[in-house]
Amino acid sequence: MSIQQRRERDRAQRHQLIIDTARELAEAEGWEAVTTRRLAERIEYSQPVLYSHFAGKDAIVAAVAEQGFAELAARLAAARAAAGDPPGAFAALAGAYCAFAYANPARYDAMFTMASELPFGTADSPAALKAAFAELAQVFGRVADAAEAEAFTEIAWASLHGLVMLTRGGRLRPGLQEQRLDLLVRRLLRESPPTG
Repeated sequence: MSIQQRRERDRAQRHQLIIDTARELAEAEGWEAVTTRRLAERIEYSQPVLYSHFAGKDAIVAAVAEQGFAELAARLAAARAAAGDPPGAFAALAGAYCAFAYANPARYDAMFTMASELPFGTADSPAALKAAFAELAQVFGRVADAAEAEAFTEIAWASLHGLVMLTRGGRLRPGLQEQRLDLLVRRLLRESPPTG
């Protein structure tokens, strides 16, 4: 390995270390605790080294969000692949989405609730964002007419996001979490409630 290749590898590892450390600190103490000073101390590099990778905290949050979208896309793809039929895929995708959000609250906040420089829904959107939306659209879009598939996907996504945020905020009764998700899936699929 050449000296240049080693430097590039070390830089890429340091870049990922900054992202991982920011995510871990945010998951443990909240995003308010993530400062460039604390990150520099945790990764044992100077702040100028940190700034050689990222313009500031907003750029770090965007990097955490982008990697979160890549992981979410992978989890949604796995849920879709494991489901046997379209209704099963719909329920599996909804469950995987909520499970990801509840297991990764700080990452989810970086992806969806914090101010972000990431462009959503445009040609300039990062590939990871497009991949996550494509996974949602591949399942949710099947329920709607072709002309409404993207809008329906956005409605289904917004519904899941609303459930996640209201649940995380303690605004919904915990004992009804599974029932709410099941009801949402059935209504979006236009299924009647079970009898008996």
